Amino acid sequence: MSARPDAVATATAVVETAAADSADPCCDAPLPVLGRDVTVPLVTGGEVTYAALDYAASAPALQRVWDDVAAYAPYYGSVHRGAGYLSQLSTDLFENSRVTVAEFLDCRPGDQVVFTRSTTDSLNLLAATLPADCQVFVFETEHHASLLPWRDARVTYLNAPRTPEQAVATLERALADRDPYGPALVCVTGASNVTGELWPVKELAAAAHAHGARIVLDAAQLAPHHPVSVQELDVDWIAFSGHKLYAPFGSGVLAGRADWLQDSEPYLAGGGASRKVARRADGGVDVEWHTTAARHEAGSPNVIGVYSIASACKALTEAGFDGLVAREKHLIATVREGLAEVPEVKVLSLFGDDAPRVGVISFVVEGWNSSHFAAALSAEYGIGVRDGLFCAHPLVRTLLGSDPQDPGECGAPEAAPGERSLNAIRVSFGAGTPDEHVERFVGAVKELVRDGAQWKYRTEDGRCVPDRG
Repeated sequence: MSARPDAVATATAVVETAAADSADPCCDAPLPVLGRDVTVPLVTGGEVTYAALDYAASAPALQRVWDDVAAYAPYYGSVHRGAGYLSQLSTDLFENSRVTVAEFLDCRPGDQVVFTRSTTDSLNLLAATLPADCQVFVFETEHHASLLPWRDARVTYLNAPRTPEQAVATLERALADRDPYGPALVCVTGASNVTGELWPVKELAAAAHAHGARIVLDAAQLAPHHPVSVQELDVDWIAFSGHKLYAPFGSGVLAGRADWLQDSEPYLAGGGASRKVARRADGGVDVEWHTTAARHEAGSPNVIGVYSIASACKALTEAGFDGLVAREKHLIATVREGLAEVPEVKVLSLFGDDAPRVGVISFVVEGWNSSHFAAALSAEYGIGVRDGLFCAHPLVRTLLGSDPQDPGECGAPEAAPGERSLNAIRVSFGAGTPDEHVERFVGAVKELVRDGAQWKYRTEDGRCVPDRG
């Protein structure tokens, strides 16, 4: 970092001390998170430590992130245009967070790091910068955040592949057949938010570039679990969210090539994006926009959200992905081996049992409505999972072998316990998950399938809930 005033050095010293004090030798997870000691009531009586197994939706905040933010909070100020001490401090923190994120992603010289609200916001921003007549190619397997933003472009939706090799071949055929041959963008996930399976990003990037197309990587589910290198994967852009990277303060990132970003109108028009504004003789207004990342960051930015992302990036880097990945493989094996012992459970997969994956596993249970099963895990065992279509409707319908027109929603559909429904159950975990949480989950699945729920449930406002009447 550059030379800073004493207040900055003071804040940094406080932050570093807080981070060092956050180590928790009693937790068997490598990175302690908030909420690891929270207890919740059980409908059957008593309390239990909550098992948060919904990381794919929002991961809990790292204790390190929370401590860093708390240490910075007294020094908070508005960034970029303030002359005051705290404004200058916050500006320094904000811009150095941009450097930290660029290093975390191994960006190329000249790449821009734009701070947004989320992955969804990042991909909508990129969609707004597409050159005229750009064609977009996206697999039906994508999360809606990367499936839906391309409304002003010509979009080709590709069928779900059943092997990584088929994914590459499908993309190559589609790109070779495009007419006319002009600018094109491929959007692909790094790890599925439904199956957790890793996609062949590097090979897809090579195929895209061989056919004159660019590629954006939705790394929302990949970045919290694996190292992500712009240069090694050779992608043009990467998008991800802080709230999945253990930094839940409403910020996201779009990082990559600057040219399309600089050549387009600002995503939002307003202060911060404009470099100079002047009245014309005819009464109108002339605007000169920034050519830096500020061009697409109009308004007062979420400084705490940005700093929390940088803190999480540092924590993951310092912990070392080799160890994090190895431990997560152990947790994945525990869950998959446990579920395999229950004949009624069907795990959803595109690429098969041997496909590499992150800690995201979806499944259905024969004879159970998925919402009912998820509600029983919560109410009777204190285990938080997710049920529904996970904002990836076409993919889940394909995996369930259902008709594309079958009803289903992101949340639980209107189906009573025991009734068939078009949804699944998703368990997800990460660097803050203790072994006991996944072991309790596996035991609870076996008990529910064998013995049934201990409580009665009903549907209320589209959710399956314990019947307390």
